[in-house]
Amino acid sequence: MTTPTTLANKTVLVTGANRGLGQALVEEALDAGAARVYAAARQPIIHSDPRVRPLRLDITDATQIAAAVDLVDSLDVLVNNAGVSLLDDLSDPDAIEAHLAVNLFGTFRVISAFLPRLTSSRGAIVNVLSLAALATVPITPAYAISKAAAFSMTQSLRVLLAGKGISVYAALPGPIDTDMIRDWDIPKANPSAVARAIVDGVAEGQEEIFPDPMSGAVADSWAAGTIKTLERQNAAAVQAMGMAS
Repeated sequence: MTTPTTLANKTVLVTGANRGLGQALVEEALDAGAARVYAAARQPIIHSDPRVRPLRLDITDATQIAAAVDLVDSLDVLVNNAGVSLLDDLSDPDAIEAHLAVNLFGTFRVISAFLPRLTSSRGAIVNVLSLAALATVPITPAYAISKAAAFSMTQSLRVLLAGKGISVYAALPGPIDTDMIRDWDIPKANPSAVARAIVDGVAEGQEEIFPDPMSGAVADSWAAGTIKTLERQNAAAVQAMGMAS
C-alpha cells in the first residue's frame, strides 16, 4: 500500500524541526534534493539554506495548525516528528493525557489539516514513532502508550488513505542521542544517521522503518511476523468489502 517516495524536488514539512531528530530530518531532506522544506516548531529557527521556511507550529494548537495550512500552498511529504516524552509511573492519569495530547491527537490533527494538500499531490505521511510503540519502556509508560496508539493510527491510515494515493510510513527508532534522553546511560543512535535511514526507508517504500542498530534487530522478524501478517489480512478484508476510501 506504500509507494516508494523520494524527496527530490518535493515539498516537505517536518514538525519538531528545531532540534534533535527533527533538525536532522530537515538536513536529510535538503541532502535528498527537496525543493522546499517547512521546518515547523513551537520556536522555529532560521536556516541558512533558502529552501527552508521556518514555520511556527504547536501541534496541540488548532489555531496555529490552521495558520500553518494557510501558509503551505502545496505539500508532498508530511513528517510528523514532534513529540513529548517524560518519566512517569502511571500514578497520575494526567501524564497519560499530556502524552496523548501531543503524540497522538496532535499528530492526528496535523494529518487531518494537511490531508487536502497531500491528497492533491498523492503524497506521503511519515510518522516518527518509537520501538516503545511495540514494547513498553516501564519508566516511560505514558510515552509508550501514546506511541502505541499512534502506531495503531498509522496502520489504520495506511489502509484508509490508500485509495487517495497517499502512502503512510511508521519510523520506529530505538534510543536516539537527543535532549530527550541525553542523560540516560544507555547506547543511543546518532540523530543524523537515524534521519538518513528514515529518508532511505521512505525512498525504498518500507512501511515500517527500523532506522538504527537497536530497532534494526527487529526488522527481519517484523516483516514476516504474525503482527504484520495480521495487519495485511485485515487490510485485505477491508479492501475486499470496499470499505476503504
